[in-house]
Amino acid sequence: MFDPIDRRATCERCRRPASACWCADLRPVDTATRIVFLQHPREARVAIGTARIAHLGLSRSELYQGVDFTRHPRVSGILSQPGTAVLFPGEGAVAPDALDHPPETLLVIDGTWPQARRMMALNPALRALPRIGFVPRKPGNYRIRREPAAHCVATVEAVVEVLATFERDASRFAHLLLAFDRMVDRQLAGLAARTEPRRCHQKPRTPWWIVRGMPNLEASWPHLVAIAGEANAHRQDSGMPGEPEIIQLAAKRLATGEIFHAFLAPRRPMASSAAHHLEVPIASLLGGRDLAGVLKDWRQFLGPEGRLVGWGPFGWDLLMREGWRPESEPIDLRLVAAQRLKRRPGRPDAAALAIGGILGTEPPAPGRAGRTLQAIAAFVERLLEEKRAALATSLPAPASPSDSRS
Repeated sequence: MFDPIDRRATCERCRRPASACWCADLRPVDTATRIVFLQHPREARVAIGTARIAHLGLSRSELYQGVDFTRHPRVSGILSQPGTAVLFPGEGAVAPDALDHPPETLLVIDGTWPQARRMMALNPALRALPRIGFVPRKPGNYRIRREPAAHCVATVEAVVEVLATFERDASRFAHLLLAFDRMVDRQLAGLAARTEPRRCHQKPRTPWWIVRGMPNLEASWPHLVAIAGEANAHRQDSGMPGEPEIIQLAAKRLATGEIFHAFLAPRRPMASSAAHHLEVPIASLLGGRDLAGVLKDWRQFLGPEGRLVGWGPFGWDLLMREGWRPESEPIDLRLVAAQRLKRRPGRPDAAALAIGGILGTEPPAPGRAGRTLQAIAAFVERLLEEKRAALATSLPAPASPSDSRS
């Protein structure tokens, strides 16, 4: 327990330390367009995030946290209302100044770009909304957080630019940018004033299976189904409408070794590089089965108790775009791998070999998907071997080979 005297006083409104509170810079302003923030849960834990500045600075705004909003009553109601749009770049996005009338409600996704893309993928009603996109008139001021490209800006900067166009009065929203700029300046000033080296607390190595949030792979073992999905995906600059579609689905029931595999006939023109990247013959892809038949067989293979495990959510995200929903929460094995390796996990085959997994010689399915399944199976099996050995001997979990010292 920490002594309350030692804790830094925190503002309950902005949730920042009192010394870094920016509430005094905000004067909530009313707007004709209602702003609804959909915030990824991980982004909510980022202390220097900016969606809360925008939310507290706009009197008609709402903020909800989550990833899949298909069962969220309030968000579902908003998505079904006419006059609703989403602020998201991409095919068909219209600039704010090109609209005849501003939308009545504008949804803003708050998260990293990978998080935002996943949220779009998991919410069909969100993807169906008219899109608004823009190129910022000046570079962003988010100097304390790395942006993926020069044209990317903070959430509060994006909202201010769009609302300033809708309302034809940028001065009304100057206080939001003032709070944002002062937050950035305080953070940079604090870093510049630091004289002591950055503190690095050496924590004892905790076995991955007792880290909070880690799945119980051993208990789930009879039902674990490794999945690998591949897509017909065109380059973003190709001008091809639509989103990536699943064209190969491979899975392996880890406890029994039972295999599911199917190629799916493309529903839109085939990307020229698809066969090369998937490492399968183009004829196999073009001669694939119909989507409805594959989904029917897939449901039968998975059964009501099957629990998916994948190297990232790409495989089940592709299926969910087609309307399929899992009965239980899938397991992203990369999160487990990061805990076990104490670093970014990288490719599944490299991660499996790093902990002594055995890949074997014959992948269970053709192409890259088959090798992914092979690596997932080897990684999970080796993890469980380590856990059983450590519990049997009451020894700490073994270190990665890269952690050893000569």
